[in-house]
Amino acid sequence: MNIALKQLKVFVTVAQEKTITAAAEKLFLSKPAVSMALSELEKQLDHKLFDRNNNRLIINEQGKRLLPLADELLARSNAIENLFDQAGPLTGKLKVGSSDTVGNQVTPFLLRDFRLESLHRNQTLFISNTAQICHKLMEFELDIGLVEGKVQHSDLVVQPWLCDQMVIACHPQHPLTKIKNLQLSDLENSEWVLREIGSGTREFFLNRISPRLDKWTTSFELNTTEAIINCVSADLGITCISQRAITHAVEEQRVAILTLPLDMNRQYWLLYHQEKYQSPLLKLFLEFCQQWQFD
Repeated sequence: MNIALKQLKVFVTVAQEKTITAAAEKLFLSKPAVSMALSELEKQLDHKLFDRNNNRLIINEQGKRLLPLADELLARSNAIENLFDQAGPLTGKLKVGSSDTVGNQVTPFLLRDFRLESLHRNQTLFISNTAQICHKLMEFELDIGLVEGKVQHSDLVVQPWLCDQMVIACHPQHPLTKIKNLQLSDLENSEWVLREIGSGTREFFLNRISPRLDKWTTSFELNTTEAIINCVSADLGITCISQRAITHAVEEQRVAILTLPLDMNRQYWLLYHQEKYQSPLLKLFLEFCQQWQFD
C-alpha cells in the first residue's frame, strides 16, 4: 500500500467541503482529479470513506476513523515543508476560531501577545457563533476554539478560560432607565434584540434571563454584535450583551446599562478536538492561552 499525501489532502478537503465540486475549487484541481484521488484511496484501504447522497459526500464511520490520522500526517508534512522558512523554531499555521464576542473583543489581543512572545506570525482567525466554531473543530478545519457558549461534545476537550461580565442594555431614554432599584419584574413585556440561534450570548439570555420572565418578545434576531448595538441605539428593543462589547457605545451615550440584582458573570471556554494532533506550535499556544490574562 502506497498512500500519497495528495490523496489524504483530497480526503480531508472532501470531508470538510461535502462535495467534489467544492473540494476541487478549494484545491485548485479538476473534479475528475479529485474523484480519482478519492477513489484510489478508498480502493487502497478497501473501505468506502463516504456515504453518497445525491451530489453530497457525508463522511461515514470509517472516514471518521481516518480523519484525525490524515490531519496529523498533513500537519507533520506541512511542518517539514516549512522547517527552514521561519527564523524561530515554531513552524506551521495556527488556525484559531472564536465566537463573536471573544473574537472581536479578546482574541486579537491574545494573538498580539502570542506573536510578541513566540515570534510566530502565521495565524488565521475565523469568527462565527459557538455552534459554527464547534462544527469546524469537529471537521478539523480549526486547531482551537475560544468561545463564550458552554459546549458539551464527547469529541471535544472543553476547558474553562477567561471570565466575562454580561449586562442588560437599552436606549438612554428608555423608560426602564427612570426606575430606581430596578428589578427583573420590571423587564416583563419587554422587546429584546437577540443574537441568532447557536450564539453563546443568546444561550446566556435563554438560560439566565428569560426563565425569570413570564412574558417577553423578540424584536430582532441578528448575527453581529454591532448590529445589535445599533438596534438598541435606535430604540428597537433592549438586549443582553457582553460589557466588553458595549463599552464604546456607552461612552458615546448611544446606549445605557441597566443595573439589576442578578449574577451576570459568564465563562469563556477553550476547545480543541481530543484527537487533534498537537504540534509543538499548538501545544505552546494552548499553554499560552491558559496562562494569559486580558488587561
